[in-house]
Amino acid sequence: MQREGSPFTGLSTVALKEAADHMTSARMHLVMLLVILTAVGAIYGAIGQIKATIGEDPFLFLRLFTTAREPLPSFVAFLGFLLPLVGIALGFDGINGEYSRRTMSRILSQPIYRDALLAGKFLGGLMVIGICLVTLWLLVTGMGLLTLGLPPSGEEILRGIAFLIASLAYAGVWLAVALLFSTIFRAPATSALAALTLWLLFTIFWSMIAPLVAAIVAPIDPYDPLTAMHQVGVGQAIARISPNTLYGETTLALLNPSTRSLGLVFMSQLQGAVVGAPLPFGQSALLIWPQLSGLLAAMVVVYTIAYVAFQRQEIRA
Repeated sequence: MQREGSPFTGLSTVALKEAADHMTSARMHLVMLLVILTAVGAIYGAIGQIKATIGEDPFLFLRLFTTAREPLPSFVAFLGFLLPLVGIALGFDGINGEYSRRTMSRILSQPIYRDALLAGKFLGGLMVIGICLVTLWLLVTGMGLLTLGLPPSGEEILRGIAFLIASLAYAGVWLAVALLFSTIFRAPATSALAALTLWLLFTIFWSMIAPLVAAIVAPIDPYDPLTAMHQVGVGQAIARISPNTLYGETTLALLNPSTRSLGLVFMSQLQGAVVGAPLPFGQSALLIWPQLSGLLAAMVVVYTIAYVAFQRQEIRA
């Protein structure tokens, strides 16, 4: 049976409705309050640390994101830990919540296809995360202007915008994961637990699993030193399956312009290079392009799996 009209009819309506529901929900208010409080604490500690540092830095504003002061970690470390929680909180009951409220058949009885419903829920959550990230970035910039008394340079603004895009892609991966589990499991508690389990696996245990798997897949031959480099390369490839690793490498290259490589570096590759000299933004963008592409690809792949699973489900009134 051929469908009539565009499958994305009503997409903007669903997306705006989801965004409005998220922005007014108590769950979102609590999560964002936690993010803002931790971000302000991290930036306050970073400002104190920067003021105590003697010497000029051409990228002073970027240090607001990366400088840590005991016992607080850096702003980037906080985002890497909390953004998956924000994405999971927005998406864990996106589909099964409609089943629980018995509103799914009512929604689909309107001239709205499943394509528009699932895409609208994803885009609505992504829109809310984007608004929150821009607000946080402006908050950090404003605090830096008030306390440091210096405006950010054009290079720092470009790197900050690229950092926002990478953070949005990272959060989008976990939003897609939460929607996938929301589609597979009918109980919201089960989908939330599954998403949190996967997050804990990648956040805490994956850095321990990757070297063990690499040692099994590519064992070291004591008579061949090249096997050691091969094992390190395999370990890095396995570690980059985790979105956390990809996001960490992306932010490292963007917010620390002196980063020249994200993998193994040989002495022959450093010949003629000024060690510690910052790279231009274009070179840093080329450096993080594989990692950023991996985040975007992971988001698309997970969303596609959720889309196929949702299309195959039987919906009854």
